[in-house]
Amino acid sequence: MANTKAVNFAEIKANEGVPYAKPVQILDNDGNVVNEELMANFSDELLVDLMKKMVWARALHEQTMSFSKQGRLGFYAPTWGEEASEMGTAAAFKKQDFLFPAYRDLPQLIQHGATVAQMYLWSKGHIKGNLFDARALRPQIIIGAQMVEMAGGALGIKKNGEKDTVAYAYTGEGGSSQGDTYEGMNFAGAFQVPGVFIIQNNGWAISFPRKLQTETQTIAQKAVAAGIPGVQVDGMDVLACYEVAKEAREFAAGNGPVLIETLTYRFGAHSSAGDDPTRYRTEDETKPWFDKDPLIRLRKYLTKKGLWSEEEEQKYADECKQSFKEAMKEADSVEPEKVSDMLKRTFEVPTPDIKEQIKKYEEKESK
Repeated sequence: MANTKAVNFAEIKANEGVPYAKPVQILDNDGNVVNEELMANFSDELLVDLMKKMVWARALHEQTMSFSKQGRLGFYAPTWGEEASEMGTAAAFKKQDFLFPAYRDLPQLIQHGATVAQMYLWSKGHIKGNLFDARALRPQIIIGAQMVEMAGGALGIKKNGEKDTVAYAYTGEGGSSQGDTYEGMNFAGAFQVPGVFIIQNNGWAISFPRKLQTETQTIAQKAVAAGIPGVQVDGMDVLACYEVAKEAREFAAGNGPVLIETLTYRFGAHSSAGDDPTRYRTEDETKPWFDKDPLIRLRKYLTKKGLWSEEEEQKYADECKQSFKEAMKEADSVEPEKVSDMLKRTFEVPTPDIKEQIKKYEEKESK
């Protein structure tokens, strides 16, 4: 394979962090190669693996939404449309890296080592959903807070002298409007920590459009104020997302933090809690994004190369969904938590009020 670079992060950093004028792209909407040099970095095996990861992620979304509608889960944030942004970037990191996910980043957390059953337990609010075997924090509910946590984690990696290790975190473009994101980037830049900030610009912070959130032309240019390099990538192109994230990781491991903005789109609702995207988005806006569907894009390219077929894709998606059904059975089989158990974990040494509540609920639960 070739070793052509998509981004010169050192150059961007030297240019006061000003990102490139155009987002990085390798495949266009029709699955045509627009950058042959970067395409040469991909083996057939890697191409198929990235396709399977996206099919897995979409199948996970579809099956999990079904479980949510059945009332078998708590909070769930849909990922439909963001498969390239999520799977492309996640695949570029290594097991020794430290992930700081948000609530929409369960697919990345599973790819990093958590199990699907554990993530279903997390959605149910069960403590065992937090006991996964992955170098990662639990999904953050507070918008943007994971960016500050990641900066601190990256400083820890640097202080510990860990080599070839970075911390990375995700948020949406709505999260980029939070002070925590700026604070995290500023801290990371000041201490030159090995961290990668990934902002998935999916167009909407629930019903609030990106165009009303900030006057800047890109989210990537917000890295300038922190003195770190920023780059914008076509978030519907899994190959571009993978290549940029891989290079960002390599740079951050020894040269300080990086900001990646992926231009993606949330096809469905913000969450399973009930918002209706048709009330704030028009068909004229959404159709062009559906035409950019990341699975269709890579499917066309792989099919032309004889590496993939729709029949193969359907078979794999069905296998994935069956495994998710088994994961839900596993999650459902775990004994539900008791209120008294939660209270016992609130403090290492329960306060008098908590002790009283524990006693109260234990009496109720014993009946």
